[in-house]
Amino acid sequence: MGEIQSFDLPALESALAELGRRSYEASRTVEIAIYGGSALLLTLNRQVNTADVDAVFEKDKNFIKKLASEMAAEFGWEENWLNDGVKGWLSAIDANPRVKALFKTYPSEERPGVRVFVAKPEYLFAMKCRAMRVGGVDSSADIEDIKLLAREIGVASSKDALALVEKFYPHNMLEPKTRFGLEEIFSSLDVEPRGDKGPSRKP
Repeated sequence: MGEIQSFDLPALESALAELGRRSYEASRTVEIAIYGGSALLLTLNRQVNTADVDAVFEKDKNFIKKLASEMAAEFGWEENWLNDGVKGWLSAIDANPRVKALFKTYPSEERPGVRVFVAKPEYLFAMKCRAMRVGGVDSSADIEDIKLLAREIGVASSKDALALVEKFYPHNMLEPKTRFGLEEIFSSLDVEPRGDKGPSRKP
C-alpha cells in the first residue's frame, strides 16, 4: 500500500485488512466500532473520502494504537489516522447492541484479527445532527451526510428528525443551531417516508 492522504472505500478496507492481519499475527482478535464518514463509506457507499477513521476500541486500546502507529510510520499516514476523538459524541445508549452491527472481520473470518462494528444509520444520523457545525447550513461538512442518512432511513421532516435524535440524546443536549439547521435541510429535501417497511438495511 502506498501513501494515503485520505481514505476512499478500497483504501479504507485495505487499511482495516492490514490492521487485522497484524492483530491476527500477534495472536489477537480485537473489536473496534466505527462511526462518522468511515461508517458511511463502508455501509452506504458515501462518495466523499474521509481523512481519518473515527473509532472506539477501549477494550484493546493500547494494542490497537500501537498497531495503528506502526502502520502510520510505515505507510506515511497521519499519526492519528485511526483515532477515538468521536468518544465525546457518543450517546448514553452506545453500549446497547441494537445501535451497532457487526460489519466484517478482517482480514477474514478464517483469520480473525479485527472484528469491525459500525453504528447503524439511525445512530449515525443522530450523531451527525448533534455535531452539525456552527454557521450556515450550506457550509456544513455534515449536511450531505445528514441528507444521505435521511434518505436511507426515511426521515422526511425536521419534526421526525428531532424525534429520532432525541432517542439518542436528551432534549437539553441539542443546541438551537441543530433545530434551525434541520428545519432548513428538510425544507428542501425530498424523502420518501419509510413507514412500516421495516428497519433500514443491515450493513
